[in-house]
Amino acid sequence: MLALVAMRSIVPMINPRDFLTQLLYPYDSFTALRTDFGPVSYNERARFWEVFEYDDVLRVASEHETFSSDGSKFAAHPEEFTKGQSILTTDPPRHRQLRSLVSQAFTPRAIASIAPRIAAITHNLLDQVAEQGSMDIIADLSYPLPVIVISELLGVPSEDRARFKRWSDDIVFSEYDDLSSGNLEEYNERVRITVRRTLDELYDYFRVVLAERRLQPRQDLVSELLAAQIEGQSLSEAEILAFCTLLLIAGNITTTNLIGNALLCFDEQPEVMDQLAKSPELLPQAIEEVLRYRSPALLVGRYATREVELHGQTIPTGQMVIGWISSANFDPCAFPQPEVFDITRTPNRHLAFGHGIHFCLGAPLARLEAKIALGILLERFQQIRRKRDQPVETIHSAFILGPKHCPVTFKARQVASKDKIYS
Repeated sequence: MLALVAMRSIVPMINPRDFLTQLLYPYDSFTALRTDFGPVSYNERARFWEVFEYDDVLRVASEHETFSSDGSKFAAHPEEFTKGQSILTTDPPRHRQLRSLVSQAFTPRAIASIAPRIAAITHNLLDQVAEQGSMDIIADLSYPLPVIVISELLGVPSEDRARFKRWSDDIVFSEYDDLSSGNLEEYNERVRITVRRTLDELYDYFRVVLAERRLQPRQDLVSELLAAQIEGQSLSEAEILAFCTLLLIAGNITTTNLIGNALLCFDEQPEVMDQLAKSPELLPQAIEEVLRYRSPALLVGRYATREVELHGQTIPTGQMVIGWISSANFDPCAFPQPEVFDITRTPNRHLAFGHGIHFCLGAPLARLEAKIALGILLERFQQIRRKRDQPVETIHSAFILGPKHCPVTFKARQVASKDKIYS
């Protein structure tokens, strides 16, 4: 899990704050980057390679034999990768073994069984703002919903979500003001200290949960991990702690920003919002286009296991390679008219959830949460419009894109029943 230190240390080739603001309009941003730096370039300041075109990013994400997720073999601080490696930072065969332990809990069929609970949570959250005529999509819906869901799957109190948010923010987000001095090494060290401290707190929290489950197992993911075995061997405590931490953080960050990004996309085209309210069966396709157009995940990070050539550039063994998902999703060779937000786009082979063996385990859950939350939002509220007097501020993250806040106004509709079946 400490591999996130390396990922959070990523610094784009231009001013980070300007860059994140520009990513609200990703077509222009990445067209400019591809034009200025070419399909493959070396970032001298951050000391890694950057890949921008669809086929190359797909290759970086998919070819685990050439592009490894296990940074412990190559990193300057390998100890940061060994404190309980998870499926995020392992290669086969260990990756396959670890992923198989929880994959059944995240299949579309398994996830569909919790759809009624997702709907109930969504209704409850919207009940709290329905009479106000305004809300912050992030604070009032897209953050609390996935945190409550993943907390219940893990069997931890959702009432602790204020702590969960602080921990998630500390690991995923970056304060780029710290870069004003221009000293990347000092910045990276501050990042490492922050993430180490946060992970220590998270691990201490889950150690208490593990102790409770050893005495009294429940029907939750933590109990399943404790009971799981690989070739007759139980998981180490470090591996279970890494799993719990990854599930808690990844289980809320993606959906939070998917819903927030969807509202930004829909707000730019109010006719789309009206169309989806009248034809909710179009929501799954619309969500896929949001994932392409404003992917919550900006990139994938890998390490070259051998010398490899891309577009005439030779990448040495052991060097980090960043595949820009958001750039690949706007490659005109893969997507006709990529600058157009088109909810009827078919096919839509975006890379928002990665590809290959590291394809996002929680993708079915994120898609279902977004579909239900947005569907109920559009069913219950109309004339949803972002407050124009407040500029959109992006979260400060090296690898996640989304609005920090998304204040909107709306008018409540008369809803016949909250007992509609969702799946």
